[in-house]
Amino acid sequence: MLYQIHRYPAELIDVVWIAGGRRVVIRPVLPQDEGLTAAFFGDLTAPARYDRFMGPMRNLPPELIKRFTNVDYADHMALVAEVFKDGREIVVAEARYVRGADPSVAEFAVSVADEWQSRGLAGRLLSKLLCRAASAGVQRMVGETLATNGRMLHLARKAGFAVTRSPDVRGVMLLEKRVRAAPAHSPCHASAAAHRHALAAA
Repeated sequence: MLYQIHRYPAELIDVVWIAGGRRVVIRPVLPQDEGLTAAFFGDLTAPARYDRFMGPMRNLPPELIKRFTNVDYADHMALVAEVFKDGREIVVAEARYVRGADPSVAEFAVSVADEWQSRGLAGRLLSKLLCRAASAGVQRMVGETLATNGRMLHLARKAGFAVTRSPDVRGVMLLEKRVRAAPAHSPCHASAAAHRHALAAA
């Protein structure tokens, strides 16, 4: 698939302090993040990768890593949360949405490294995704997760998603939320701040 690359959305860059007093940088992904992205998914525990991809995946294929990092910031938006240790960047969470044939609908996914769970990162990332989606004209955000993925179900419900059982696939839950149109003058980093109180504990 060929994308028309839009301007890098630097306005989505944010520096946050999370539970435990750690400084985390949230930013849109870049094409040069292939190594960081591969390391992030490679370091996830097997159950966490299973939850994310809804099936066993020991290593992500290079073409998938490339697709995850070469995004157009319009139909495909991806954010990473990173920390710096000994002068190195380390991705500790990622979130994205992708629009398909119907541009009013986007499918989302969120992953957080095990040791960074329960610090509010998932909520912050999802908040930014929802805001960006609204400004891009997305009207519905949808997703799927396993019925055993309690963290994702908790996050989705806390963010206002309707959660229903898939009528087609046993053990799969469907997530859906109406996205309210954002005012053109309202930047996503400012709108996201309004969601933080509600989502910070996610």
